[in-house]
Amino acid sequence: MKIYDYEGKKNICGDRVRTARKALGLSQENLAAKLQVKGINIERDSISRIEIGTRFVADFELRILSEILGVSVNFLLGIE
Repeated sequence: MKIYDYEGKKNICGDRVRTARKALGLSQENLAAKLQVKGINIERDSISRIEIGTRFVADFELRILSEILGVSVNFLLGIE
């Protein structure tokens, strides 16, 4: 499966994931743990890679990230 880049990144939500995570005072490890509780198999290094744009984010991961971070999917996508 080929994952495409968008402006040199594999996702467009990384910067906003970082912003929302820090606003909640969560570490990358805490965020990974919260995702694991929701059934997403992810580690701290994957959160780092999401935030710097080197990891693809699946739609189901985006939905759960928005729930945990208390923001909309649109916010994570930079729509609002």
